[in-house]
Amino acid sequence: MKIDSRSHQLAKITLFAALMAALGLIPKIDLPFGVPVTLQSLGPMLAGCLLGARLGLQSQALFLFAVALGLPLLAGGRGGLAVFMSPTSGYLIGFPLAAFTCGLIMQLCRARSPKMVALHAFFACLAGGILVQHASGVIGLVLLAGLSVKQALLATLMFVPGDLLKCCLTGLIVHTVVKGLPDWRIQR
Repeated sequence: MKIDSRSHQLAKITLFAALMAALGLIPKIDLPFGVPVTLQSLGPMLAGCLLGARLGLQSQALFLFAVALGLPLLAGGRGGLAVFMSPTSGYLIGFPLAAFTCGLIMQLCRARSPKMVALHAFFACLAGGILVQHASGVIGLVLLAGLSVKQALLATLMFVPGDLLKCCLTGLIVHTVVKGLPDWRIQR
């Protein structure tokens, strides 16, 4: 019997897109270079680590599609096509890329114990949730905020301490899910 039917996969994709919207309800902290500190960067980490590369990417793409349609789902109630032409656009485009990277790394995980899976999730988040997400963000800052590469790299460093905490939180959540739902499988 196939446990993960297409409708089950669609439900997971939708659930994680909704999680991104819920994370957007938490107030943002505005920074001078136009990119706010939000909890929404936690969403791609969780989506990739718990859904896998393909479904994680799809959940983030669905979220961005809803934002592009004008739904005010980003922190601070922002939405519409204009947000994709703002300094935050690189980070937004980085959401599906980060989820895909986290998921791809998690799919390589062969660990059985919840602690080892959580540790693997932490390192997946370092690669996808920090390196890929911030690389995309730096490109957006250079192209749309007019910052030099050095300025953009220095600006994005402000987010790293908080994102390291999000990596730890993702590891703890993955640990809890794997321990509480031993049949949970990362999509291949």
